[in-house]
Amino acid sequence: MDRTREHNSDLFRDDQVAAGEGDWDDDETPDPAPRRERKRNRKVLIAALVLLLVPVLAIGGYLAWLNHVVTNNVKQELLLPDGQPTDQNGNVIAQPTGNGTNYLIIGSDAGPDRVGGRSDVMIIAHVPDDHSAVTLIHFPRDLYVPIPGHGKDKLNAAYAFGGPPLLVTTMQNMLGIQIDHVAKIGFEGFKAMTDAVGGVDVNVAEPSKGDGKVFTKGIQHMDGATALVFVRQRHQLSEGDISRGQRQLAFIKALMLKTLSKDVLTNPVKLAQFTDAATSNLVVDQKFDVGTMRSEAFAMRGLRGSDIRFITAPFTGFGTSPAGASIDIVDEAKMKDLGEAIRTDSMDSYK
Repeated sequence: MDRTREHNSDLFRDDQVAAGEGDWDDDETPDPAPRRERKRNRKVLIAALVLLLVPVLAIGGYLAWLNHVVTNNVKQELLLPDGQPTDQNGNVIAQPTGNGTNYLIIGSDAGPDRVGGRSDVMIIAHVPDDHSAVTLIHFPRDLYVPIPGHGKDKLNAAYAFGGPPLLVTTMQNMLGIQIDHVAKIGFEGFKAMTDAVGGVDVNVAEPSKGDGKVFTKGIQHMDGATALVFVRQRHQLSEGDISRGQRQLAFIKALMLKTLSKDVLTNPVKLAQFTDAATSNLVVDQKFDVGTMRSEAFAMRGLRGSDIRFITAPFTGFGTSPAGASIDIVDEAKMKDLGEAIRTDSMDSYK
């Protein structure tokens, strides 16, 4: 609200200048002739209208261009499963209405020199209806869960077996929730977005070094290349994939805050570069249209650091699967509580 009042105040001062009431020309002596005064006032009015209309037209053209970029860059695929979500027994999960939106963010580290069919990042972003907060929930890829048609396996195996639709079904069954939208992006996209906004300030909880980078505890400014190393490291960290997931959440939070900051939103160049970077490597579900993306982003423009919470999905410890693979053992009771909190939009009370 303070920024709005400041902006409106600036507009009011500009209007005063355009109307001849400000400091435009303190030494000018008013012409006493009424006709010349009216003629002069008409010129001032025309000038004021031009000054007002040109930015409006420019902004309109700029927004139209941004919309064109998003429309052409974003790819839509069949990422959501058909039909209503069901539990592990095949019963339809009753979904309360008006309890927020759930987005599944899938990140892949596959690239020219990194191939693999499994998902590296799986995060559910829960946004309440009033868009006052965001909860980012990291799901470790080694969670040992039932995968429809494939028995029990690591969570990220669902992606390998059946792509995003099977991963969505697996997570919906595990939590008893509905996932509304899916977004899939490669790690290189995160790198491009970071550079587009001039880098981000990330809170480093655990120090590490490797791949030519050193990360010290505390807030650290990172460019795209540094951020990519930061979110990829795993063996250098105390809890491996769990610690890496927490790093990824810290990075996503930093990127969200920078993107929604005045420094980016009021800078046409940065905003255009970020929009292009964010959408060039983005695939969304068949129901997630550009208009919805735009309205959701606009609704969250007032978010602050304290409004973004991140947690890790509950597990009781580590183990070994019958096939000899290292796994994370799901905390069934707490996972049920997490699903209830998401479904009823009561994440504030979840611990």
